[in-house]
Amino acid sequence: PLKGTVLITVADEDKPLILDTARRFAEMGFKILVTGGTYTYLTDKGIPAEKILKMHEGRPHVLDAITNKEVDLVINTPAGRQSQHDDSYIRKTAIKHKIPYITTPAAAAASVRGIEAKRKGDAPVKSLQEYHAEIH
Repeated sequence: PLKGTVLITVADEDKPLILDTARRFAEMGFKILVTGGTYTYLTDKGIPAEKILKMHEGRPHVLDAITNKEVDLVINTPAGRQSQHDDSYIRKTAIKHKIPYITTPAAAAASVRGIEAKRKGDAPVKSLQEYHAEIH
């Protein structure tokens, strides 16, 4: 997506790795929607974010936001055994509603760079087949 809302919910060890990506999304005008620990981390670093509940914390929660098309991109890294249940449902719901879903900080960083380039007009969209034809 070139605009809209990004849901970010990441494991503690990934929080420092997602910081620049979240900042860049915010600078482009994306709304940043985050769960508890990620909210505290990002807002403490000066990144504007809005808190949303995890599934076990009540409603409305992350799945409601995805189902209601309030989210345009999901960044969710696996966060251990306790979050495994939530992560699985977030992933399944995003796929069901055709919401792009990213599971690593590196992919999130690549995505934000691609979105920035596309918005500047620096990134022509090509299919994988077109890229393949150019190099072979």
